[in-house]
Amino acid sequence: MGPISRFCVLFFSKLIFALIFLQGQEVTDGYRGIWFTLGQFSTYGDKYSGGLGTYTANHVPTAIYSTKVRKTYFVYGGASNADRNILQIMISYYDHRTGKVPKPTIVLEKKGVNDPHDNPSLSIDEKGFIWVFVSGRNTSRPGYIFKSTQPYNVNGFEKILEDEITYPQPWHIPGKGFMHLFTRYTNGRELYCSDSQDGLEWTHAQKIAGFGGHYQISVAHDSKVYTVFNYHPGGNVDKRTNIYLMQTADMGKTWQNIDNQKLSTPLDKVANASLVHDYQLTKQLVYLQDINIDENGQPVILALISKDYRPGPEGNPREWIIWKRKNGSWHETKVTESTHNYDMGSLYIEKEKWTIIGPTEPGPQHWGTGGEMILWESRDSGETWEKTKSLTTKSQFNHSYARRPLLANKDFYAFWADGHADTLSPSRLYFVNRKGEVRQLPYHMTSEKIKPQKLRAR
Repeated sequence: MGPISRFCVLFFSKLIFALIFLQGQEVTDGYRGIWFTLGQFSTYGDKYSGGLGTYTANHVPTAIYSTKVRKTYFVYGGASNADRNILQIMISYYDHRTGKVPKPTIVLEKKGVNDPHDNPSLSIDEKGFIWVFVSGRNTSRPGYIFKSTQPYNVNGFEKILEDEITYPQPWHIPGKGFMHLFTRYTNGRELYCSDSQDGLEWTHAQKIAGFGGHYQISVAHDSKVYTVFNYHPGGNVDKRTNIYLMQTADMGKTWQNIDNQKLSTPLDKVANASLVHDYQLTKQLVYLQDINIDENGQPVILALISKDYRPGPEGNPREWIIWKRKNGSWHETKVTESTHNYDMGSLYIEKEKWTIIGPTEPGPQHWGTGGEMILWESRDSGETWEKTKSLTTKSQFNHSYARRPLLANKDFYAFWADGHADTLSPSRLYFVNRKGEVRQLPYHMTSEKIKPQKLRAR
């Protein structure tokens, strides 16, 4: 086959795929999250399992509020009623003007995949086009980038890119384009970045850290992007430890530590200038949860610190820890404790208060992933914390992975999923407003749009 023939075959195959997607995505008749078990059991159950539609902490952002159309767009890992073993990449929105949600849209169905590691992340560009970044897994399952066919519209998407992408973290920087942080399994879980002015053409993936393996979470503030990550000794994720942070102000061309000292990337040594705290010294494990920016423009890190990778009391105390800048150095404060390493919550920073929403109290499956969702507040910039409200009580299943929307609106402040932590179950999705009023997204819908039902206090 000559070069012209190969070009024609490639062109028409891409055209056929595009035409399929341009016909419009299917919608489904309700909000149903994916249920998953890792299958790594010990005395007190699986390392993690349950309703993981908003998993992982390394998929960010998963929701964005648009002031222009007054909608919060959100993505999650869904499942159909017929087959709960097929992951559906879902997108929808909450309309703040009407208080309603539409039937959710299936961006992509990953047949043969039931793993929420392939869950999506979200971005919205300056023109209002919605971008869905779908995670892959190692080299066996590719990741994808999709773009909406119309601004602020979730009814149709076209595939832009298929590549080796895991844990996508796209940030749209006004006037500069997209900055994308992600993971590749090149020598363990190593950290990479790429950028694009228009989302269509991307720079070559640049490795930024690779010494054993890492999980990262990131945040964008003004023109800067911050990433905080841990380290996997010998490539073993069950030994994850330490906290590191670095920042870039030029879309990943150069990186600095918190003191603006230039770093030589890719970082390749455990002891380096980006280190926030050495937990390996005290033989403690680090499960990163969130990163946000305080009123002084400084990063604040939320992490869970544990003594054992297995579920159960041997890992206690599992402490929720805040790391923040104070008097030019890193400062640690404790928020609370919980019962599982994968109890994940989100950190909110406003001028008058800091807030954490997360499953910090045991749920009906005591040692399982998640628990009851609790609202914590601090009125002194994270120095001390007070439990102010139980968002869920006497639940049927554990609630897990409370996610913070980018530019979070007070009426859709966090969202998460529930599910039985020990056995296959339905998984429902919820959101809460700033007042602490929880609403369940409709599991079944008989009309095109509906107002989510407010949970009754138990």
